[in-house]
Amino acid sequence: MREARCRTSAEVPRKPSSPDSSQPTAPPGSGLSATQRALRKLGLLRDIDFALYLPMRYEDETRIVRLADTRDGDLAQVEGVVVASEVTFRPRRQLLVTLDDGSETCILRFFNFYPSQQKQLEVGARVRVRGEMKGGFLGRQMMQPSVKSAGIDLPLALTPVYSTIAGLAQPVLRREVRAGLARAVLDESIPGPSLPPRAWPLREALSFLHYPTPDVSMAALEDRSHPAWQRLKAEELLAQQLSQLQARRERAAQRAPVLATPRAPQSLYAQLMAVLPFALTGAQARVGEEIARDLTRSIPMHRLLQGDVGSGKTVVAALAAARCIDAGHQCALMAPTEILASQHFGKLVGWLDPLLAERGLRVAWLTGSQKKKERDVMSAAVENGEAALVIGTHAVISEKVRFRRLALAIIDEQHRFGVAQRLALRGKAVEGLEPHLLMMSATPIPRTLAMSYYADLDVSTLDELPPGRTPIVTKLVAEHRRDEVIDRIQAQLAQGRQVYWVCPLIEESEAVDLRNATETRDELAGTLGAGVSVGLLHSRMPTAEKQAVMAAFTANQVQVLVSTTVIEVGVDVPNASLMVIEHAERFGLSQLHQLRGRVGRGAAASACVLLYAPNEGGRVGEAARARLKAMVETADGFEIARRDLEIRGPGEFLGARQSGAPLLRFADLAQDALLLDWARELAPKMLDQHPALAQKHVDRWLGSKAEYLKA
Repeated sequence: MREARCRTSAEVPRKPSSPDSSQPTAPPGSGLSATQRALRKLGLLRDIDFALYLPMRYEDETRIVRLADTRDGDLAQVEGVVVASEVTFRPRRQLLVTLDDGSETCILRFFNFYPSQQKQLEVGARVRVRGEMKGGFLGRQMMQPSVKSAGIDLPLALTPVYSTIAGLAQPVLRREVRAGLARAVLDESIPGPSLPPRAWPLREALSFLHYPTPDVSMAALEDRSHPAWQRLKAEELLAQQLSQLQARRERAAQRAPVLATPRAPQSLYAQLMAVLPFALTGAQARVGEEIARDLTRSIPMHRLLQGDVGSGKTVVAALAAARCIDAGHQCALMAPTEILASQHFGKLVGWLDPLLAERGLRVAWLTGSQKKKERDVMSAAVENGEAALVIGTHAVISEKVRFRRLALAIIDEQHRFGVAQRLALRGKAVEGLEPHLLMMSATPIPRTLAMSYYADLDVSTLDELPPGRTPIVTKLVAEHRRDEVIDRIQAQLAQGRQVYWVCPLIEESEAVDLRNATETRDELAGTLGAGVSVGLLHSRMPTAEKQAVMAAFTANQVQVLVSTTVIEVGVDVPNASLMVIEHAERFGLSQLHQLRGRVGRGAAASACVLLYAPNEGGRVGEAARARLKAMVETADGFEIARRDLEIRGPGEFLGARQSGAPLLRFADLAQDALLLDWARELAPKMLDQHPALAQKHVDRWLGSKAEYLKA
């Protein structure tokens, strides 16, 4: 049985829908009023934007209660006659008004008031006030209640309260939203038989969520289980699935180079397999074949390679690059930081350079910090095709770099690249052929995210660690036991091992970070003695200096490396067996897991110590506690990712894939799995059987955001 619904006083008679009502209500640029500028800041441009701008809470102004029936803490609306009104100056200037509703009296206390309000609250005036009731020694009181004239009709619906910004008063925003909702074209874009069971009509659902009837279950509104909410969430998930599927189909219509790999023993691929100092794991071999199949097709590959820390993604990337070079094309590998790029560069050069040299080819290196002369030499090698593999940071996609025959782009830690960078890399296509794209992430993607935000990608998973990896023991240690951690470091150093000590980044001030890290380095150097070299790695150091420090640590010339989080991904020093993370409560869960993955890369037993600083009450925050607990309980990256999603929500998981704007405003992937399944099933049918309705649905919900999903 549906909940009661009636046409509320808050609804406005609908104006005839105009065909262009999805267009912005004000032209961009100058000449806008202060209200229009404020509305734009909230993203309210089209009528549909107003219709989808839902209240953050509601106020019940539909009934009047007797003062005698109110209790301390009640939010109450009462009507009565002013029997006393005076301005007092003790303890501060305030307006004190006594209201009598016939059952009881109440003091209304105003600290901010205008002459017009004093006039409204003169003795003898009959008024309606709403506020929180406070009981006490002096009787009932309300602080700064809202005041209206008595006798006006009571609304039939709850009053919406919207999230707003400075300069946009709630009444103005309510008026604008009401008008936008009335104008918005909300005819159905989902064919009737395809709607979820018992679905409300879209206009009815939206009108109800803006102006619910007072008999509604507030719990059902707040937890979004109400049928009106369910309809909205279904709409949103379908828009997302349609957009992803459109992107996938558009890509299928594009053309990419067909990279058929010669199987001859003299092929680069075969020679690389022969020189690798280890055998591939079953997972690496399987994923390698999945990529190889994609590369032999004329449709651009769009594959996400995910694997836990240390699962061997670099080798898979090297083999994919070899297949590309065998076919006579170029491969680009991009990493978000120069340290990560140099890690790949070091490994790949060691494997590939001698083999490429025999063919008159080379590996090129491009970063933002290179000298102009060196970069010009590298850029020339890329342009004439001599550089078969190009490795670097964002410099790889700068306008000056021209590829001769780019066929494969590999992006590492892809969630840290912005959409614009990914689009620029795809823009390096030659002769109208789009490069194949392989994105690598050491942050495993939970299943619900893979089905929703990554529905346009093929996902390959490395779910097997190379043999010889030792399990890492994770310990939680409070800050006051720091001396015990120093003892543990000395024990590791005595065995010839090396140690990482990570300090947190405090985003507001790099200077503070540098001081913290420098002080920690000095403190450790003083405690550990002259025989131990303690290095410092910090984001503000010049690149050459960073590389020199990393090289010294890799060569065991530095035994303890104090660092901010610049070592988070890709750094590989097998002799390092202890990771200390200071103020671990400040780090995100995925970040903690990535840092832990820097140890346990050799045969020695390894440990990760999470040093945490409780607050004055001896506790850490709830979310921080959940993160630390997860770290101690599991080392499985997929389980870590699942818990991280629970703690943080999808936003940070996806980085710039959403360009800062979350694509799901209403649906919750954890709660709405059934609706997600419904949307996944319906999307291909709609694109095939009702393409115009599908496009209308995507435009209504995503507008310009749909482009971002195609990156």
